[in-house]
Amino acid sequence: MKYISGSYTQGQLLKEIIEIELALTERFQRSGVITDAAEQRSWRERVQDASFARNTVMFDDQGNPSVMVTLPAQTLADLGVGTSQKLHPAFTVNNVTKAMLYISKYQNITVGSGATLRALSLKNVDPGNSINFDNALLACKQKGAGWHLMTNAEWSSIALSTKKQGFMPRGNNAYGSDTSVSSEKGVGSYFDGGANKIGRVLTGSGPISWSHDGSPFGIYDLNGNVWEWVGGLRLNNGEIQILADNNAADNTKDQSLASTEWKAILQDGTLVAPGTADTLKFDNTTVGDSTTTSHDVGGDIQINTSIVNPNYIPGGQFDYGHSQNAFEALTAAVGVTIPDTLKALGLFPLDANHGGDLLYARNYGERLPYRGGDWSGGSYAGVFGLSLHYPRSLVSANIGFRSAFVL
Repeated sequence: MKYISGSYTQGQLLKEIIEIELALTERFQRSGVITDAAEQRSWRERVQDASFARNTVMFDDQGNPSVMVTLPAQTLADLGVGTSQKLHPAFTVNNVTKAMLYISKYQNITVGSGATLRALSLKNVDPGNSINFDNALLACKQKGAGWHLMTNAEWSSIALSTKKQGFMPRGNNAYGSDTSVSSEKGVGSYFDGGANKIGRVLTGSGPISWSHDGSPFGIYDLNGNVWEWVGGLRLNNGEIQILADNNAADNTKDQSLASTEWKAILQDGTLVAPGTADTLKFDNTTVGDSTTTSHDVGGDIQINTSIVNPNYIPGGQFDYGHSQNAFEALTAAVGVTIPDTLKALGLFPLDANHGGDLLYARNYGERLPYRGGDWSGGSYAGVFGLSLHYPRSLVSANIGFRSAFVL
């Protein structure tokens, strides 16, 4: 039945969009890809009509459907980063401004493998997990031109918008429920045997307060459930490195270890070659140690122009010492100036109110980012949660991803 636009309560709107999206999931699970142009158009129109064009359905090169949320361009001032009317970096790709981005409404699942690996955004499925950074990139890139792993620039624009609107989304951060409102629950899809509790929940199965704007048409599960790999950002021996603007949304750009696309950041926001003197880095106020068990070395994370206190001292087993503190408690070392670039990318707080979300970092080796927290994160999980803790090879049941699209 076609949804007819009109005057409806939010409860009616929620019911309509849920029914359509569940029908799409059931159709895909029953019969697979959708390649018929008329059927594709029907699903797209039904979702667009029911969401007032805030959601749509997009199909990749194989005909795999994905429910997407439209994200109109916003300026830095719109998002609370100073007063500049310049667009947030998420809306510039290869020096071309973009009026709209499309973000997966749900944490992605995958189908296929190798050359047939593809990412999908569907409601009411167990979110994809146990995928490393490079395969998450691949699952998105192989969908076709415009498709890409959601970037840190895109994620940060959404996080900043939630803060600006005064609504921080809740989610599955307390073993199937939200730590601050325990009555809010999702439908369990994975059991955490170690904790003897629910771990992951089905995508979008929580209440609308688990969407980024508290509406039936928002982006779900940015707080908890599974951490999400994001592109276009890394630490390399503590140095903050990015791809310029939102160039990571161009899936032809190289994000490998040796890529020349990576740029470091000076205090005035200028992008320069990695290794340039006085670029911005994640340092610590306390020197690390050689202990061979994974642990917080203490102290506080600071933005500095050199690594004074590495998290690791040779003599212990590599890849153990790390730093952690609330993102909103991140400070700059004495004499270091923080450019708006870091604030716009969710790498430095605007103020002392970012929900208490946690920041993890290791300032040695290459560290790839994942965001949002997982089912056990409690109050530390949230849209500003960021881990720069592990290498790109990490595979874990609590780390997934989501795809995005730009024309």
